[in-house]
Amino acid sequence: RNVPSLTGSKDLQNVNITLRILFRPLPDRLPNIYTTLGMDYEDKVLPSIVNEVLKAVVAQFDAGEMITQRETVSNKVSEELTDRAAQFGILLDDISITHLTFGKEFTQAVELKQVAQQEAERARFLVEKAEQQKRAAVISAEGDSEAAALLAKSFQDVGEGLVELRRMEAAEDIAYQLSKSRNVVYLPTGQSTLLSLPSM
Repeated sequence: RNVPSLTGSKDLQNVNITLRILFRPLPDRLPNIYTTLGMDYEDKVLPSIVNEVLKAVVAQFDAGEMITQRETVSNKVSEELTDRAAQFGILLDDISITHLTFGKEFTQAVELKQVAQQEAERARFLVEKAEQQKRAAVISAEGDSEAAALLAKSFQDVGEGLVELRRMEAAEDIAYQLSKSRNVVYLPTGQSTLLSLPSM
Protein backbone atom coordinates (compact mmCIF):
# COMPACT_ATOMS: atom_id res chain seq x y z
CA ARG A 1 0.00 0.00 0.00
CA ASN A 2 1.29 3.50 -0.86
CA VAL A 3 0.74 6.15 1.79
CA PRO A 4 1.48 9.79 0.87
CA SER A 5 2.27 12.41 3.49
CA LEU A 6 3.07 16.12 3.54
CA THR A 7 5.35 17.18 6.37
CA GLY A 8 8.01 19.74 7.26
CA SER A 9 11.77 19.43 7.56
CA LYS A 10 14.03 20.85 10.27
CA ASP A 11 14.70 23.93 8.10
CA LEU A 12 10.93 24.43 7.57
CA GLN A 13 10.77 23.13 4.00
CA ASN A 14 7.65 21.30 2.81
CA VAL A 15 8.42 17.67 2.07
CA ASN A 16 6.12 15.34 0.12
CA ILE A 17 6.90 11.73 0.96
CA THR A 18 5.21 8.56 -0.20
CA LEU A 19 5.90 5.31 1.62
CA ARG A 20 5.28 1.87 0.16
CA ILE A 21 4.29 -0.44 2.99
CA LEU A 22 3.85 -4.22 2.86
CA PHE A 23 1.93 -5.30 5.95
CA ARG A 24 -0.18 -8.05 7.49
CA PRO A 25 -2.07 -8.44 10.74
CA LEU A 26 -0.54 -10.52 13.52
CA PRO A 27 -2.56 -13.77 13.53
CA ASP A 28 -3.05 -13.88 17.32
CA ARG A 29 -4.32 -10.25 17.34
CA LEU A 30 -6.70 -10.69 14.37
CA PRO A 31 -9.94 -11.10 16.39
CA ASN A 32 -9.15 -7.99 18.42
CA ILE A 33 -8.26 -5.99 15.26
CA TYR A 34 -11.55 -6.89 13.56
CA THR A 35 -13.69 -6.14 16.63
CA THR A 36 -12.04 -2.82 17.53
CA LEU A 37 -10.96 -1.47 14.12
CA GLY A 38 -13.10 -3.38 11.63
CA MET A 39 -12.33 -5.07 8.33
CA ASP A 40 -10.78 -1.89 6.90
CA TYR A 41 -8.27 -1.61 9.73
CA GLU A 42 -5.42 -0.59 7.40
CA ASP A 43 -7.39 2.46 6.17
CA LYS A 44 -7.95 3.57 9.75
CA VAL A 45 -4.47 2.89 11.14
CA LEU A 46 -1.80 3.21 8.45
CA PRO A 47 -2.39 6.80 7.21
CA SER A 48 -2.50 8.21 10.74
CA ILE A 49 0.58 6.40 12.08
CA VAL A 50 2.53 7.10 8.86
CA ASN A 51 1.81 10.84 9.19
CA GLU A 52 2.66 10.78 12.89
CA VAL A 53 5.99 8.96 12.41
CA LEU A 54 7.00 10.93 9.31
CA LYS A 55 6.36 14.27 11.02
CA ALA A 56 8.49 13.18 13.99
CA VAL A 57 11.37 11.76 11.92
CA VAL A 58 11.51 14.29 9.08
CA ALA A 59 11.55 17.20 11.56
CA GLN A 60 14.96 15.94 12.74
CA PHE A 61 16.58 16.51 9.32
CA ASP A 62 16.95 19.54 7.08
CA ALA A 63 16.15 19.34 3.36
CA GLY A 64 19.76 18.76 2.31
CA GLU A 65 20.16 15.93 4.81
CA MET A 66 16.94 14.34 3.55
CA ILE A 67 18.68 13.91 0.20
CA THR A 68 22.21 13.05 1.34
CA GLN A 69 21.13 10.81 4.24
CA ARG A 70 18.09 9.23 2.63
CA GLU A 71 19.01 5.73 3.82
CA THR A 72 19.36 6.92 7.43
CA VAL A 73 15.97 8.65 7.22
CA SER A 74 14.43 5.53 5.69
CA ASN A 75 15.86 3.27 8.43
CA LYS A 76 14.65 5.57 11.20
CA VAL A 77 11.16 5.78 9.68
CA SER A 78 11.10 2.00 9.29
CA GLU A 79 12.09 1.36 12.92
CA GLU A 80 9.63 3.81 14.43
CA LEU A 81 6.77 2.84 12.12
CA THR A 82 7.28 -0.86 12.81
CA ASP A 83 7.13 -0.22 16.57
CA ARG A 84 4.04 1.99 16.22
CA ALA A 85 2.19 -0.49 13.96
CA ALA A 86 2.93 -3.35 16.37
CA GLN A 87 0.84 -1.52 18.98
CA PHE A 88 -2.17 -2.04 16.68
CA GLY A 89 -1.34 -5.68 15.94
CA ILE A 90 0.03 -4.98 12.45
CA LEU A 91 3.30 -6.45 11.23
CA LEU A 92 5.17 -4.40 8.61
CA ASP A 93 7.18 -6.64 6.29
CA ASP A 94 8.73 -3.89 4.16
CA ILE A 95 8.80 -0.10 4.21
CA SER A 96 10.45 2.05 1.56
CA ILE A 97 10.41 5.68 0.51
CA THR A 98 9.19 5.69 -3.08
CA HIS A 99 8.67 9.41 -3.56
CA LEU A 100 10.46 12.38 -2.01
CA THR A 101 9.98 15.93 -3.26
CA PHE A 102 10.25 19.37 -1.74
CA GLY A 103 8.17 22.52 -1.95
CA LYS A 104 8.31 24.78 -4.99
CA GLU A 105 10.39 27.43 -3.20
CA PHE A 106 13.10 24.96 -2.21
CA THR A 107 13.21 23.42 -5.69
CA GLN A 108 13.53 26.88 -7.27
CA ALA A 109 16.27 27.82 -4.80
CA VAL A 110 18.21 24.65 -5.69
CA GLU A 111 17.80 25.35 -9.42
CA LEU A 112 18.93 28.98 -8.97
CA LYS A 113 21.96 27.80 -7.01
CA GLN A 114 22.88 25.35 -9.78
CA VAL A 115 22.49 28.07 -12.43
CA ALA A 116 24.65 30.44 -10.37
CA GLN A 117 27.34 27.76 -9.99
CA GLN A 118 27.31 27.09 -13.74
CA GLU A 119 27.58 30.81 -14.50
CA ALA A 120 30.46 31.14 -12.03
CA GLU A 121 32.25 28.21 -13.72
CA ARG A 122 31.66 29.79 -17.13
CA ALA A 123 33.00 33.16 -15.93
CA ARG A 124 36.07 31.44 -14.44
CA PHE A 125 36.64 29.65 -17.77
CA LEU A 126 36.35 32.92 -19.72
CA VAL A 127 38.83 34.63 -17.39
CA GLU A 128 41.32 31.77 -17.77
CA LYS A 129 40.86 31.79 -21.55
CA ALA A 130 41.44 35.57 -21.69
CA GLU A 131 44.59 35.21 -19.57
CA GLN A 132 45.92 32.48 -21.88
CA GLN A 133 45.19 34.63 -24.95
CA LYS A 134 46.95 37.56 -23.27
CA ARG A 135 50.01 35.40 -22.53
CA ALA A 136 50.00 34.10 -26.12
CA ALA A 137 49.82 37.67 -27.48
CA VAL A 138 52.72 38.76 -25.24
CA ILE A 139 54.83 35.79 -26.33
CA SER A 140 54.00 36.45 -30.00
CA ALA A 141 54.86 40.14 -29.63
CA GLU A 142 58.15 39.25 -27.94
CA GLY A 143 58.93 36.85 -30.81
CA ASP A 144 58.09 39.51 -33.42
CA SER A 145 60.25 42.01 -31.56
CA GLU A 146 63.19 39.61 -31.49
CA ALA A 147 62.72 38.81 -35.20
CA ALA A 148 62.65 42.52 -36.07
CA ALA A 149 65.79 43.11 -34.00
CA LEU A 150 67.57 40.25 -35.76
CA LEU A 151 66.51 41.56 -39.18
CA ALA A 152 67.68 45.07 -38.30
CA LYS A 153 71.04 43.68 -37.16
CA SER A 154 71.33 41.63 -40.36
CA PHE A 155 70.62 44.71 -42.49
CA GLN A 156 73.34 46.58 -40.63
CA ASP A 157 75.84 43.75 -41.03
CA VAL A 158 75.06 42.62 -44.58
CA GLY A 159 73.22 45.55 -46.08
CA GLU A 160 70.41 45.08 -48.60
CA GLY A 161 71.79 41.71 -49.73
CA LEU A 162 69.35 39.81 -47.49
CA VAL A 163 66.36 41.60 -49.05
CA GLU A 164 67.66 40.82 -52.54
CA LEU A 165 68.15 37.15 -51.55
CA ARG A 166 64.55 36.93 -50.28
CA ARG A 167 63.29 38.58 -53.50
CA MET A 168 65.15 36.02 -55.64
CA GLU A 169 63.83 33.11 -53.53
CA ALA A 170 60.26 34.42 -53.93
CA ALA A 171 60.70 34.82 -57.73
CA GLU A 172 62.11 31.30 -57.97
CA ASP A 173 59.14 29.91 -56.04
CA ILE A 174 56.65 31.79 -58.27
CA ALA A 175 58.37 30.53 -61.43
CA TYR A 176 58.26 26.96 -60.14
CA GLN A 177 54.53 27.21 -59.34
CA LEU A 178 53.76 28.70 -62.76
CA SER A 179 55.73 25.97 -64.56
CA LYS A 180 53.49 23.33 -62.97
CA SER A 181 50.28 25.10 -64.05
CA ARG A 182 48.56 24.10 -67.31
CA ASN A 183 46.96 27.51 -67.76
CA VAL A 184 50.21 29.36 -68.45
CA VAL A 185 51.41 30.00 -71.99
CA TYR A 186 54.95 31.17 -72.76
CA LEU A 187 55.41 33.63 -75.62
CA PRO A 188 58.72 34.31 -77.24
CA THR A 189 60.09 37.79 -76.83
CA GLY A 190 58.72 40.31 -79.30
CA GLN A 191 55.72 38.26 -80.40
CA SER A 192 52.32 39.51 -79.27
CA THR A 193 50.12 36.56 -80.33
CA LEU A 194 50.55 32.89 -80.97
CA LEU A 195 49.55 33.09 -84.61
CA SER A 196 51.29 35.36 -87.04
CA LEU A 197 48.47 36.78 -89.10
CA PRO A 198 49.24 38.56 -92.33
CA SER A 199 48.70 42.26 -92.11
CA MET A 200 46.20 43.87 -94.43
